[in-house]
Amino acid sequence: MTGIRAAGDTPVREARRGALLTLVRPVARTVPWRALAAGGALGLLAAAVPRLSGGEVTPWAGVNALRAAALCCALGAAFLLDDPARQTTAAVPVRRVLRHALRCALVLPPAAAWWTAAVLLVPEEARPPAGDVTVEAATALALALAGAAFAVRRLGADRPGQGVAASLLVTGVLAPLLTPADWALFTVPGDPRWADGHGHWRLLLCAALLAAAVCCTEPARRRTLRRAGATPRETPELNDLTVRQSQPVRRLRTRPARADKGVWGRSPQGGTGRGGGRSGPA
Repeated sequence: MTGIRAAGDTPVREARRGALLTLVRPVARTVPWRALAAGGALGLLAAAVPRLSGGEVTPWAGVNALRAAALCCALGAAFLLDDPARQTTAAVPVRRVLRHALRCALVLPPAAAWWTAAVLLVPEEARPPAGDVTVEAATALALALAGAAFAVRRLGADRPGQGVAASLLVTGVLAPLLTPADWALFTVPGDPRWADGHGHWRLLLCAALLAAAVCCTEPARRRTLRRAGATPRETPELNDLTVRQSQPVRRLRTRPARADKGVWGRSPQGGTGRGGGRSGPA
């Protein structure tokens, strides 16, 4: 024996694990690094605006700078699931959720380092609580991934990034204007509603992560089920299938050839062996 198989391992799991490791380099090449880098650069520029302004930085300016940076990062992340070769990679023995998780795993460490740099760019006197503002950034990122996964699952889009980024940008601009004031999603540090607002942000984050997880799975195969009380007109496919299955199978019967006649009762001269037909040339 060359080794001991771990408990719970099966040949199918080992094959999937090997295929997943084989996909690391191809998936890394198809990740849209340019779009991610562009969103990250714009985000760092937005986070650095209060420091570059040269004047006194207020907490309002600091938190809004980080919110703008998080929105720029989410716009770049909307392109994460763009894959021109999606129809080719769909045939590999690795589930879609694992392929999407692999993309996210490749991007997560650079994204964490980028967000740390963005938070540190805001002056300390105007810097909001790091944990709360990170929840806001994670929610925006999860919404972008959920939108891209939904477009891939429902529409089969190879490049859903443009549409998802446009929708996310419109949502980010209109959300501070249209959200109810009771939700307190866009308050500033020091506001009494800050804690309650970020409780709502955590709920939004859980909902976005759940939606992204559901949309990352392959859609189940559609099965045509005959409803109770449905008429044949409503289910023509099943009705036709039922009729075909109820018909008996007909076997082809052949007669053995006789010495003086051909097959099917015809004489070798071309006449018919029955019924007084032609038996020879006139």
